[in-house]
Amino acid sequence: MQTLELLSPARNLECGICAIDHGADAVYIGADKFGARAAAGNSIEDIQKLCNHAHLYGAKVYVTVNTIIYDNEIIDTIEMCRQLESIGVDALLLQDMGLLTTLKSDSKLSHFNLHASTQTDNRTADKVLWLASQGFKRIVLARELSIKEIEDIHKKAPEVELEVFVHGALCVSYSGQCYASHYCFGRSANRGECAQFCRMPFTLADGAGNILEESSHLLSLKDMAQLENLERLANAGAVSFKIEGRLKDTDYVKNITAAYSEELNRICINHPEKYRRASMGRCTYTFIPNINKSFNRGFTTYFADGRQKGLISPDTPKAIGEYVGKVKELRANSFNVSTTKSFSNGDGLCFFSSRHKLVGFRVNKAEGNRLFPQQMPRDLKPGTPLYRNHDQAFQQLLTRQTSERKISVSMNLLISDNILTLTMTDEHKGIYTVSTQYDYQKATTPQAENIKRQLTKLGSTPFTCHQFKITCDGEVPFIPNSILSELRRNVVQATTKQPQEVSSENICNTNVILPHYNEDYLYNAANEKAKEFYEHHGICASSFEKDANITNHNRLIMQCRFCLRYEMGYCKKEGHKSPWKEPLTLSLDDGKTFQIKFNCKECQMEIWT
Repeated sequence: MQTLELLSPARNLECGICAIDHGADAVYIGADKFGARAAAGNSIEDIQKLCNHAHLYGAKVYVTVNTIIYDNEIIDTIEMCRQLESIGVDALLLQDMGLLTTLKSDSKLSHFNLHASTQTDNRTADKVLWLASQGFKRIVLARELSIKEIEDIHKKAPEVELEVFVHGALCVSYSGQCYASHYCFGRSANRGECAQFCRMPFTLADGAGNILEESSHLLSLKDMAQLENLERLANAGAVSFKIEGRLKDTDYVKNITAAYSEELNRICINHPEKYRRASMGRCTYTFIPNINKSFNRGFTTYFADGRQKGLISPDTPKAIGEYVGKVKELRANSFNVSTTKSFSNGDGLCFFSSRHKLVGFRVNKAEGNRLFPQQMPRDLKPGTPLYRNHDQAFQQLLTRQTSERKISVSMNLLISDNILTLTMTDEHKGIYTVSTQYDYQKATTPQAENIKRQLTKLGSTPFTCHQFKITCDGEVPFIPNSILSELRRNVVQATTKQPQEVSSENICNTNVILPHYNEDYLYNAANEKAKEFYEHHGICASSFEKDANITNHNRLIMQCRFCLRYEMGYCKKEGHKSPWKEPLTLSLDDGKTFQIKFNCKECQMEIWT
């Protein structure tokens, strides 16, 4: 039977606990340094608290150590990893091969479960097999892969755990292969400091200097949403479904986690012989999850079913939210909306002006579908489509306790001589047993109901008892409530002591050859250990960040499956001839200019300095 894992982001301890409480089977969180979101670091103490909470449900905690590491940071990184191992972290996400070799050579850390971050550029079966042969238990696949490609990789590497992104922001470049932020602003994406180059406005010109697009967000992709594709992804061989968003707040984590958890539950219920959830416990919510009500730039399934148009949101990189209807009629200080939606005081609405600029405003008062803004927007006209990017009523719901997660257990009390043995069995057939001695006392009244009531009083714990049994030779004796309460507390405490999984050495023992790049800095080898690692594989590797010549022209800084030529309807592979003279260039407002090259053989768009 295949386990399905919903993997949610944790900006901090609070977000991590919210993710678990709303149905996540695992969370990923950054430590205080060396994670690919430098602004989302957490203390060892907080990560330990998160581990303790997650492990109650059989859920896991993965820590991101997925930046490239410099030589003077190796010792600190290893010490941090030792601390993470000591508190029960279930796996580390890595990018740096120097760190990999150091961990594998450390006797205390060599057993650590290791996941290859999407930053290691995992888009082919050969790369997946090679990484697995180096000791990675799981590979986080590139976001750009189609469901068919994921299925093909799984068939070629059936023993390797495959993790796929299913929701959240999309980088236009293959992860780990983007150097634009560092080139332009000295902020490396591979060091967790991305300045979001792809969300900026660009001017697109052809080789003759003609302006094709001006101040447009041509590289700003919509957000991914694969909610309707989860079952297809599971059938393709994916075992972990990852929600992006380690900078998102608790409201986002609650809503998106709950939505995807409910869908995974539906899949497991429909196919009980094939799938089960990776952790225990089912959630009851006080709200109806709706992915459209959380931050989004509009949604796309990206390349799930191959190439498609409409992947970018050229007018704005900001959240537009859910469509709520069209403006019907304007008055001096109000307007009404043609819609079936309801509105609240404090809602945030937005629309696109005639100049394709996003205009936002706040609703001061809502009377049915008649809305009174704090200030009437100038460019609002009848027929204008409206979007809600802040739903006040929904946000108010999310500020409260919105979920309760309970693990269904069976309990059996064995009464033998002067020994009481209580056994509790959880949803995954985990068995926890505690015993105590007591002084036998003959009962003067029936005791079974009181014993059941005391032992199944699990209200403040993560458990709920669906089956209870007493096994006793003869009549059930009198047992003081204090002893029963102690038994109950002890068996609940026993559930927190779960054995850690141990990583297997070289999951795929194959003779796979490492796929080669044309540029040595694409290997992201920023320390001597990483360079030695690649030298062992016959490769001279470096990193963009440590290259003294990064300001030189003619440097590849982005590899993208997304293609502007295809987006604009002029794909050469489909036989369409473009009306412009190449090469095309992209320019920022500060004058920096980049050349676009179309690598049609690899079906790839490249951005060069």
